[in-house]
Amino acid sequence: MDQQPQSVLDYNGEDIHTIFLVWNFKENTEISSSFKAVCALLLNLNNSAYIRFPKRGVSNIMGIGYEAWKRLDLPKPLPKELANFEPIIGDPHTAVATRADLHFHIKGNTKSICYDMAAEISSLLTPVAECVVEVHGFRYWDGRSILGFVDGTENPNGEKERAYYGLIGKEDPAYQNGSYLFVQKYIHDLNAFKALPISEQEKVFGRSRDNDVEMPEDIKPKNAHIALTDVGDDLKIIRDNLPFGNMATNEMGTYFIAYASTFSTVKKMLDNMFIGDPPGNYDRLLDFSTAKTGSLFYVPTLDQLDDFSSDQEKDQDEKAAPNTVEEKETQPPDHTGSLKIGALKTYKKE
Repeated sequence: MDQQPQSVLDYNGEDIHTIFLVWNFKENTEISSSFKAVCALLLNLNNSAYIRFPKRGVSNIMGIGYEAWKRLDLPKPLPKELANFEPIIGDPHTAVATRADLHFHIKGNTKSICYDMAAEISSLLTPVAECVVEVHGFRYWDGRSILGFVDGTENPNGEKERAYYGLIGKEDPAYQNGSYLFVQKYIHDLNAFKALPISEQEKVFGRSRDNDVEMPEDIKPKNAHIALTDVGDDLKIIRDNLPFGNMATNEMGTYFIAYASTFSTVKKMLDNMFIGDPPGNYDRLLDFSTAKTGSLFYVPTLDQLDDFSSDQEKDQDEKAAPNTVEEKETQPPDHTGSLKIGALKTYKKE
């Protein structure tokens, strides 16, 4: 039976809210049991949300970084393209690389469910890890970035097309239906960008601002954003970007998040943006957008998450199993935090 992917192919709704979290494990700390627990928690939370809020687009997707994979002694060989992201150094901009062990992409059409999921994860991980990134994203008007232009126009459409570009295929059978996840937190210089006439803003993107129509090839600048990130109809990714903003700190930006069947597709886009095609012809959008983070993850299937958590569940069951009828009658209440929702099998699609 095919491995069931996490909810990487879902569409964002009109009222989508998100919380993006990056956690790094502490040094000299035992992390295996906490990792197994968080895998079980993730399945539990998603199953509960599926039952309680089936029409609200609620999901919680976890990705695992290269160093965390090795430290946790997860299966070998690793996913073929899972590695530490290396900085892409262009002139004058750089795609920075930042450490990241676990990434959580929490989404739903209410802030409440996103908050509750984040709180459960934080409660479990805080003893063994540190949250180094927390971004609260929101849908801005009709799917626009905070810069005012529609984002994600080139996203694949339809279930089959999205699965083709978003899920690992038969070329890596041990990880088929998993995904590569790449994220960057961009901060925008809104004042500088808005100082441009609208006609110049449109040249930065290669599209009209109001109606999102792409410029003809003979007019579109060679360094326009879409001219460099379009690397061919056979090479696409699923973008789940959302804007964020903090008035007090003047941090206005975009959380770039890409799910892909192969990281090499994302890498080609990044090379075009930061180094240029040809070299030196870099993405003009980078003159107004600075990458503050950059991390690569593998997103396990639901079945793999179940496998990762199974040892812990077995240990807990053996430890909790009473030896006599008298012990069974005097068992203390469960304080593990389990929501007692039921097995993963009720969540899987048949």
